[in-house]
Amino acid sequence: MKSIAVIGGGITGVTTAYALAKRGYSVTLLEKHHYAAMETSFANGGQLSASNAEVWTHRSTLIKGLKWMLKSDAPLLVNPKPSWHKLSWFAEFIANIPHYQRNTIETTRLAVAAREHLFAWAEAEGVNFDLKQEGILHIYRDKAGFDHAGEVSKLLAAGGLSRRAVTPAEMRAIEPTLAGNYYGGYFTESDSTGDIHLFTNGLAAAAERLGVKLLFGQQVRSLHSDGQTALVKVADEAGLQEHRFDALVVCAGVASRELAAQLGDRVNIYPVKGYSITVNLLDVQSQRAAPTVSLLDDETKLVTSRLGVDRFRVAGTAEFNGYNKDIRADRIKPLVDWVNQCFPGVSTRQVLPWAGLRPMLPSMLPRVGRGRQANVFYNTGHGHLGWTLSAVTADMIAGVVAQAYDQPIQVGAAPGKPLFPLRA
Repeated sequence: MKSIAVIGGGITGVTTAYALAKRGYSVTLLEKHHYAAMETSFANGGQLSASNAEVWTHRSTLIKGLKWMLKSDAPLLVNPKPSWHKLSWFAEFIANIPHYQRNTIETTRLAVAAREHLFAWAEAEGVNFDLKQEGILHIYRDKAGFDHAGEVSKLLAAGGLSRRAVTPAEMRAIEPTLAGNYYGGYFTESDSTGDIHLFTNGLAAAAERLGVKLLFGQQVRSLHSDGQTALVKVADEAGLQEHRFDALVVCAGVASRELAAQLGDRVNIYPVKGYSITVNLLDVQSQRAAPTVSLLDDETKLVTSRLGVDRFRVAGTAEFNGYNKDIRADRIKPLVDWVNQCFPGVSTRQVLPWAGLRPMLPSMLPRVGRGRQANVFYNTGHGHLGWTLSAVTADMIAGVVAQAYDQPIQVGAAPGKPLFPLRA
């Protein structure tokens, strides 16, 4: 039985460990925190959103970035201080603009395929994660945004996703608590929401039942591979330790770039900070005034999810500011103001702020596949869609590992359905 190390205990690492264990491998997951899902998988927007599969490599993104560069509360904020990493990333981002349509379609295909795996795993393992299958409503305040959404819908349809345009009256019927004036919207009934932190920890427990060894508090110091054996050096409470495996899979989020370099691979991930607030709905009035349908506000780039009866999550924005994890008040305030504007009956007396670093590649597609060494694999770089894509890319990389070791590929949640390679 081949031994495989999975580096990283977020949503991508845990789903990868689970998919590998389902194929009979001896899996060890190494995570620096004392629990799973303590960084980017802790408090994201909660959307399982194939309807948000549009990649950002569009000319309008560059225009908005330049326009908003000096505006501290802008949905997209770029720290103008240059670095080689940032410059090289943006150069590749611009080079991917011609592939905007192709990559949007491919991301949609991934997101649609991911649903089947994720729901099947949750049902099989009894994972409760505040799943709400009420659809996602995209809202637009002007004709330009609505018309662009119509063009995006054509690409989503090419990727296998159906969504429909709705009038302001239909929007009010779909989500009566939403206040304000809107030009129109698009509604995706097949999308859903859930708590990524609950799901990741529930699936980690399921993976452990399958035999996965979960090693927390393991700070990875170095990785090395000669193509046959993989060495992982970690620091833990006992000091420095070295572990040997037959293979390893890097699922380390924004740390993947540095770890890949140690293995002779280039994985040009940039950490794109996102913020969220969790509004605790402390009274009946707030619980009634908060939406049950998930929203995406295209103008402000904010998304919402209702988590159980008494929590309302609002998340979004993008900040290019290196590996900085500071929670800035001027970036949190627009999220609170948005809640007060769109849902005035919700009390924002108790709001929990959070920030996380999205691991984003310039193509906006995740890196799923082999490294230079025969026993090195990657499943990382999912950007703002890690929660949405995690189950299918985990199944894909487990299939790649099985192929590398001449084992039959068994797609866990959908036997017999072919998956497709990603262009990295």
